[in-house]
Amino acid sequence: MIERLTRRKTKTAARGSFDRKLLAPMMLGSILNPVNSSIISVSLVPIGAAFGAPPSQTAWLVSALYVATAIGQPVVGRLIDLYGPRHLFLAGATLTGIAGLIGLLAPNLGALIVSRVVLGFGTCAGYPAAMSLIRSEARRTGQDSPAGILATLAVTGQTVAVIGPPLGGLLIGLGGWRTTFAVNIPLAVAGLLLGARRLPKTPREARAAKEIRLDLPGMALFAAMLVSLLLFLMEPRADRWYLPVLMAVAAAGFAVRELRVAEPFIDLRVFGGNAPLLLTYARALLVSVVSYVFLYGYTQWLQDGRGLTASQAGLAQLPMFLTGIAVSTLTGRRTAVRGKLLVGAVGQIAGCSLLLLLQPHSAIGLLLTVALVFGIPQGLISLALQNAVYHQADPERMGSSAGLLRTFLYLGAMVASSANGAFFGARADTGGLHGLAWFMLAVTGLFAALTVVDRSLGRIGSGASSSGASSSGASSSARQPQQRKA
Repeated sequence: MIERLTRRKTKTAARGSFDRKLLAPMMLGSILNPVNSSIISVSLVPIGAAFGAPPSQTAWLVSALYVATAIGQPVVGRLIDLYGPRHLFLAGATLTGIAGLIGLLAPNLGALIVSRVVLGFGTCAGYPAAMSLIRSEARRTGQDSPAGILATLAVTGQTVAVIGPPLGGLLIGLGGWRTTFAVNIPLAVAGLLLGARRLPKTPREARAAKEIRLDLPGMALFAAMLVSLLLFLMEPRADRWYLPVLMAVAAAGFAVRELRVAEPFIDLRVFGGNAPLLLTYARALLVSVVSYVFLYGYTQWLQDGRGLTASQAGLAQLPMFLTGIAVSTLTGRRTAVRGKLLVGAVGQIAGCSLLLLLQPHSAIGLLLTVALVFGIPQGLISLALQNAVYHQADPERMGSSAGLLRTFLYLGAMVASSANGAFFGARADTGGLHGLAWFMLAVTGLFAALTVVDRSLGRIGSGASSSGASSSGASSSARQPQQRKA
């Protein structure tokens, strides 16, 4: 009798806590994109030397990943909302492995760019799948504000970012830059094994019931809109005027389609009535511009302008990532976001100001200080944005909402890539770095202003918000049918 009661209590406790077996595939899936973002930062110069390509051409290796991912994240996120995370996660892991193989064997820069496009689509599923699983587990357990799990995801991504540049430098030293692409093959195998064994299966009847809800025309128009925009951002010139025109036409068609269809890909009526979420996306874009200008521009300057090797440049970034991990770990369980965003903005302003002091022979101590200061916003802002989306988004569209967060982050990365190409010519010199620093200061100022004026941020983590997130999400869901009928 005692044993039976003990077993019953154990089962009840299990139903009331987050299923820990999901953590491994969630963390692996969510790091695939960050690890490839950070590891390529130390590979650009060696790849350029191997193929005789200047920074303006190797920048396509950054841009290609983000074009594919910016388009794919909300699309795959919506598919996850409809059909569950398992199949999308496994498909993404397979594409990631294929991308690693293409990069390992690539004969030229064009093949490497293809590899990065495939990789972008392959890494789309991990993050929206993780956010969808967190929301479904919150529904199952009744614990609607899993700050610890969200913090775990953020710290995992930052830990991988720590490993990325030093690992890239180490791999380049051991086997050349191709090894930074080949690393995706074992990661993909691990993803397939973990996903197949641990992710829950969506019942077949549930998938069949949702078959007719996929908004393929909306997805195609969304892709056309983003491709036109991103291609223009890569090389913003007057003779490419037709790209913004195509973007505007696709955007108009997308808006008309989404407002008329019964089951839209992105419900513009719900987003239009959710100003806090839209402001979060805008902040994500701005902070991403600054973060990626620093990640790629500063790393290239360390090699071209300061004369460090790829391995040394990777190690010089360590203080940023280590500080980011420490800050996220200390503040991760606090759901409040307003203070984190404001302190993060101050940290970015301080870091950008320090960049203006750098010279070709600056001391190593100053280089490490710059990285350390940038680590403070690194640890605060990404976690704050993630928490904001979790509390502001419609729970029934958590996958696509999380995917859109990443889309705006990658839009910022594209702007950053364009800025790096504009300020750096044939070499990443000190004058170009200082120009980038002034540009980053302007963007950071706008980010700070959007944070100061957004009073809705104060409600997240205020006590009522944690318990009321579910109700606000439910009310959002409740509004949808009424808006559609209208």
